[in-house]
Parts: sequence; C-alpha cells; structure tokens
Amino acid sequence: MIHSKYTIRENNEATILNAIISQKEISRAELSVLAGLNKASVSAITKKLLEDELIHEDRIGDAARIGGRKPIMLTFNGKAALTLSLDVAPNYVEGLIAYIDGKVLHESEIRDIKVSSDNVLAYITEMVEKLTEHAVETPHGITGVCIAIHGLVNQEEIIFTPNYTLQSDLKAQLEEMYPFYVYLENEANLAALGEYTFGSISDSVVSLSIHTGIGAGIVENGKLRTGKKGIAGEIGHSILYPDGRKCPCGNDGCLEQYASHQAIYSELEQMLALPDINSSVVIERYKKGDPVVQKTLRSNAHYLSIAVNNLAVIYEPDLVVINSSIYSQIPELISILKGDLKGKLSCDTSVVSSSLKRKATLFGGVAKSTQNFLNIQNLKMNTDN
Repeated sequence: MIHSKYTIRENNEATILNAIISQKEISRAELSVLAGLNKASVSAITKKLLEDELIHEDRIGDAARIGGRKPIMLTFNGKAALTLSLDVAPNYVEGLIAYIDGKVLHESEIRDIKVSSDNVLAYITEMVEKLTEHAVETPHGITGVCIAIHGLVNQEEIIFTPNYTLQSDLKAQLEEMYPFYVYLENEANLAALGEYTFGSISDSVVSLSIHTGIGAGIVENGKLRTGKKGIAGEIGHSILYPDGRKCPCGNDGCLEQYASHQAIYSELEQMLALPDINSSVVIERYKKGDPVVQKTLRSNAHYLSIAVNNLAVIYEPDLVVINSSIYSQIPELISILKGDLKGKLSCDTSVVSSSLKRKATLFGGVAKSTQNFLNIQNLKMNTDN
C-alpha cells in the first residue's frame, strides 16, 4: 500500500479541480469560462490532473452545450486516494477508512474504555491497524489520518481536555509512527467541517456537538473559525449560572455542567436511582413516557436554546446543526429547542438535527485530510453514506 504525501501545490490546479468536483462533469471549454483561465492553461492543468489520476475523461458530452463538436467531459476521481479518520473520546475510539470523496470502506469502534495519556497511543494504533486491513490499492494510497480530540486544540497541539488527560505532543508522537500526514483537531470543529463538506448546502454552518461535554464548530466557506488560541466555539464553557456547578475548566456554572449528555445521565441517575444510564436508556424511557426523563430533556432543550441564541447573535450562521445521539432519535426535542428561541435576533435561526448523525466528526476528519491533499478549502461533496 502506497502512503502518499502528495498535495496539489498550484492554486490554479486546485481551482480547476474544485470546479470539476462541484460541477460533477464539465468540459474543458466550460472550465475555461468558469475558472477565468485561457484554454491553453486549462488544457495543461487538466493534462497534469489526468496524469496524477485525480480526474477521468468521461462520456462524450452534448455538443449543444458548447457548440461545434461534442466535448469530452471531465469528472473527479473520488477513488484516487484513501484517508483515515478517528474520533478519540474519553470513553471510546471510533474510526473509519474512506475514499477522499467520502465513500466509506470500513468502520470500527472500541467502546467502554477509559482513554488516557498512558493508553491513547495503543488505542490509536489498534484502530489504525483495524482500518488499514480494509485498505485497497489507489493511485495515491493513504494520504493521512485525522484525529478528533474532545478538548481544546490549537494549531494541532492539545491544550486542555476537561474529561480526560492526553499528552500535548500527541501529534509528534504519531508522526514518528506513520508515513502519512497526521492531523489533530477539536471534535466539534470536525463535526462542523463534516456537515459543511458532506451534509449541508449552507456556506455558513455552526455545529453544536453534545457529548460528554459541549462544543461548537464554526465553518464559513470551508474555513474553520477557531480564534487565535483555538478557543472560539467553546460554548460549553460559557457561563449559564454564575456561582453554579464546578467545572474542570476552573469556572463555575458552565453550560456543559447542565446540558451535556453527562449532565443528563448524572441527573437521571440521582432522580431515578439507576446506575449506568446512557443515551439508549434515556431515549427508551423518554419514548415510553417516563415523566422524569421527559421533564429533564425538555429542560435540556431549554438550556441548549440559550446556547443556540448566543451562537446566533455572535456568529450569525445560516444554519445551526445539533449533533447529539439523543436529539437525533427524539426529533421533537429540536422543535422544543426552536420554540424557546423567542428573541428577534435569533428566532429565525435555522436549527436542524445532524443528517450525518454520529458520523459527522468522522466525516469532518475525511474532509480535513482531503482539503489538505487537494489544496481546496471550500470543498463540498455529496455522499450516500
């Protein structure tokens, strides 16, 4: 298996390739008009892309589209390379191997574990081995692995993980182990990038990820807005109740102490006197009409409406996507949340449950690796996965 560090270097190459991807099929003459490049330049660039096996010459097009002889149509080769994507959470590791167009070859998971700096390399190695067993030959092999971290990541360095402890130099350690590119990014940021690239028609997307903690990923035209120190979008550490519950970040009353999945589980374990509550238990009891669970989740929707309101007035996105295993199975919670958006500045905000569901973060990892491989920031693709 080839392990490639190939990337497109020329901006004009990336422009032409992005046009081919977005149009699905297009002639050289149409590319010249769309990209604003002369025909000689388009011809030279497409020749190189064909040699690099990033595009195909496909069926003969319709002569009426251009006039004169029938053009040869160009299409993107989504199977030109593979990428690995891992979600490393405090209590699980999920992963997939996919073509660069997002078509998944294999998925795997390791559940009910406690990830720490002592074992994270072993878990990542185990997952990479499981995934690469399903790798197939492609022109460029495996281009990279992107790893989602549930915490603050700045320029691929782990700064703070409130719910588990990871070494700050994890990327450097992994780069010594693997011949392909290694990318580290915040989980919520990758969820937003996955929604933008594979799930949404909007150019401005905020993904609100609710798991052990809460984070918001912000994407505009394919570019993540992370701030100078990677803090942008850490909505889970905005203050909901001054002098409220203690948070590992050092503040009191943070949103995720009241509205995260872990907060839901802890509250229900106390009220119902049940141990080991998880999302499956919560969903089942809600659907069976358990009044305690229903009241708790309605309160949760209200808390999250406050977060959505704050995101709407600060970032003014086209779309807010709720990424939660609970909300994806109980659609009426989205309606309750939206009903609590009563302010004139946020009441028209479009709020939806993630179409990618639990795969949003993993698809974001595919997107990040592919963006770098193709040198296309505003990359958008469609997938049936």
